[in-house]
Amino acid sequence: MYPLSRTDSRDTDSIQQRQKGELEYLVFPKLEETGVVEHLFTTRTGGVSNGIYSTMNLSFSRGDDLECVRENYRRIGEVLGTDPEHMVASKQTHTTNIHLVTKADAGNGITRPSVYDDIDGLATDIPGIALVTFYADCVPLYFVDPVHRAIGLAHSGWRGTVAGMGACMVRYMQEHFNSRPEELVAAIGPSICVDCYEVSEEVAEQFREGFPEDVLQPGKAPGKYQLDLWKANQSILLRVGIPPEHMAVTNVCTCHNPEYLFSHRASHGQRGNLAAFLMLKES
Repeated sequence: MYPLSRTDSRDTDSIQQRQKGELEYLVFPKLEETGVVEHLFTTRTGGVSNGIYSTMNLSFSRGDDLECVRENYRRIGEVLGTDPEHMVASKQTHTTNIHLVTKADAGNGITRPSVYDDIDGLATDIPGIALVTFYADCVPLYFVDPVHRAIGLAHSGWRGTVAGMGACMVRYMQEHFNSRPEELVAAIGPSICVDCYEVSEEVAEQFREGFPEDVLQPGKAPGKYQLDLWKANQSILLRVGIPPEHMAVTNVCTCHNPEYLFSHRASHGQRGNLAAFLMLKES
């Protein structure tokens, strides 16, 4: 198994590597402990794509061979106990828009073109439908309501984070599923770490209010800052009422593991996409 680089030694069991054949993937034990979901976060291993997409690319829109991408989804489906016809994805555009997934959405964006765009969050209470969101440095946010049996999955780059995507998802689940923040279990997934994520003064200014001071650190050049998206998203989830003991926070950086995880920054844009998967089990 790949020697995964972690940014620190805190709670190394918060996210774990698993393997099925050649396919390696990452899971959160805290989500597994709910007993109501199947989930994973992909790595670059175990697929059939080649070149800059090797091997487990899950993007249909970056120039990869489409048959290879379809086979990659089929292999992920085997791990989850489902198939691509029961997966749902959307085109992400760094919004806080959330779509309520129903049975009619099955296959959207995977086995057929997406009928909706500008969606960065998916939520459902339908068992057997796998929610899918895409990454190559941005932050995946997983939400599980084991009481009301509902789930949410959100993509949160710096724009989504400063707009409070995590809080938007919690409020959405409250409205649609009667979820209570104190009953939710959440995970902040693999993404770019503070040491690798340099931002401009313009971006930094948007994080100076409403976030802990230490989400920004001095950059390596004048007018630059290091942005801690993990801490920023954690603060959002804490403020909205998710207990710290119900939260898993990654210490796995995409940019520190470019041979194992796609990173837009490390590859200068020459890459495929990772994906987060989250599915309610059949009761």
